Amino acid sequence: MNRLAGVTSPYLLQHADNPVDWWPWGPEAFEEAKRRDVPVLLSVGYSACHWCHVMAHESFEDETVAAYLNERFVAVKVDREERPDVDAVYMEAVQAATGHGGWPMTVFLTPDAEPFYFGTYFPPEPRHGSPSFQQVLEGVSAAWTDRREEVAEVAGRIVADLAGRSLAHGGEGVPGEAEIAQALLGLTREYDEQHGGFGGAPKFPPSMAVEFLLRHYARTGSEGALQMAADTCSAMARGGIYDQLGGGFARYSVDREWVVPHFEKMLYDNALLCRVYAHLWRTTGSAEARRIALETADFMVRELRTAEGGFASALDADSEDADGKHVEGAFYVWTPEQLRAVLGEEDGAFAAAHFGVTEEGTFEEGASVLQLSGEARPVDAGRVADVRARLLAAREERPRPGRDDKVVAAWNGLAIAALAETGAYFDRPDLVERATEAADLLVRVHLGEVARLTRTSRDGRAGTNAGVLEDYGDVAEGFLALAAVTGEGAWLEFAGFLLDIVLEQFTGEGGQLYDTAHDAEKLIRRPQDPTDSATPAGWTAAAGALLSYAAYTGSEAHRTAAEGALGVVKALAPRAPRFIGWGLAVAEALLDGPREVAVAGPVGGELHRTALLGRAPGAVVAVGEGPGAGAEFPLLVDRPLVGGEPTAYVCRHFVCDAPTTDAGELAGKLGG
Repeated sequence: MNRLAGVTSPYLLQHADNPVDWWPWGPEAFEEAKRRDVPVLLSVGYSACHWCHVMAHESFEDETVAAYLNERFVAVKVDREERPDVDAVYMEAVQAATGHGGWPMTVFLTPDAEPFYFGTYFPPEPRHGSPSFQQVLEGVSAAWTDRREEVAEVAGRIVADLAGRSLAHGGEGVPGEAEIAQALLGLTREYDEQHGGFGGAPKFPPSMAVEFLLRHYARTGSEGALQMAADTCSAMARGGIYDQLGGGFARYSVDREWVVPHFEKMLYDNALLCRVYAHLWRTTGSAEARRIALETADFMVRELRTAEGGFASALDADSEDADGKHVEGAFYVWTPEQLRAVLGEEDGAFAAAHFGVTEEGTFEEGASVLQLSGEARPVDAGRVADVRARLLAAREERPRPGRDDKVVAAWNGLAIAALAETGAYFDRPDLVERATEAADLLVRVHLGEVARLTRTSRDGRAGTNAGVLEDYGDVAEGFLALAAVTGEGAWLEFAGFLLDIVLEQFTGEGGQLYDTAHDAEKLIRRPQDPTDSATPAGWTAAAGALLSYAAYTGSEAHRTAAEGALGVVKALAPRAPRFIGWGLAVAEALLDGPREVAVAGPVGGELHRTALLGRAPGAVVAVGEGPGAGAEFPLLVDRPLVGGEPTAYVCRHFVCDAPTTDAGELAGKLGG
């Protein structure tokens, strides 16, 4: 066992038995490198990363490679999901130097943590123009020994370049109609009319861009925006990227048709997509959207929920096949013969036709990823349900993919928002309960006694890494959604507590935001990434939560901070709309108000439900009755019942409509 034996990260624990003498990230590792006068090998990955496993097996489990590495380097292993700040800083350096990035990330550093040589996956032998990992180690060691001045010069130049990249996009004006129009045009140009989604292969689920399109349609009536959103969601729902038996989405599709996924399932993707499909149903009434939202919610609860009530980070792409080998997708793919073995000849043939399973296969070695035909044809729904249930039961007998059971604060915040809203829309109080339990865990364990968010926990024990901006923004977003659904003002209070820390610890003088707090560990650069990629950037997540909180409370400070943060959307939206999707969604809320809805009446009553189903972008909903309601939600102060009936009040831009007791009238005020 090496120094990783006592850590909480499942990814690091996967390497605890390597012959490599790994150190976790920390000052002790760099002090050791200084003492021995050797460079540091920084290896960054995550537990569901297929090529991380491959490189570990090929190189880090190799005794000869490990012996050389231990003699000439200090080896540091980082879980990018636990330390997104470390990952971001060095990934920026890798991308600047090589033009691309990815995981595993392999970076060589001086003992002062300054990078000087970069890469991602290195094979065990030279391959496709790439040197072997052993050759890389030998080359770096030789450069360190014989050309130290050159190494120092390269490292100094890289650090200086990174230091000069600070963004000043804050307080430069909010995005308006012009920027929104340019962003919509950019998305339209990149839209794949044949298969949905944006760009070519590999194709990632564009959950945040779809949320923007739905909000834009709600605000403007743009049919083109709605069509792109609806068609993309339908294509993904019918494709192999969606688990047709167990629900839930894989990380991405390797092709533009959504057929073959990269099979890992991440909590953040499923939380974001669950919410998007629920919002699509709210907009269109699509039965398919309703089914996908509920199946994805049920997948998260069934397969990712932990014993403590939180949600695990991911399911691995790899699992054991029939021969006992760990291969990608083994848990999910089928051959016609396997279908017949489970279902018999007749139902096996029916399932093969329904799910697109062929003798040639759509994946590897004649296996197929289950997908639905794009053709509109009558289907026996009862027979499909029976076949699905039998196949799912048979699949449960297969060796399961590994689960990374650490709880990441930000991703649980996204899951809380999705489950709370999905439960409210579809009369599933159990989903609201699961959201509340996850929120309780975040307060109890991740906030704990220190009153600052901890990034991760495992088995109910908080990790040692400080929360970053996305943790504060996404958890606040989840708490605000939970407050709207449950009518419990405590969640609004907790959100405000987190957002006050954002104002105090993450905000620069010009309104720009940073990914780490002012008092966080100092790295070679303070990370600051405003782009939405797999998840909302901390920058845009915070902007959205700040805007909603201001609408709930009337706080000018929080609204001003939200508007200052949205300056980055004004700058980026016309140039890179695919990578600022959540920022655009928040901008739509700002342009619409957002609307403030106060329901003086019972939680779960007709007016409350109507308010939650309103499509107005980013609308906030406060609900409660009785003299104490105003203490829970400022929006409910001086909001009496009219004629003794539950009453709704809708305001925006400091102007309020006449109160109404009629659900139909309220729906009209909210685009319902």
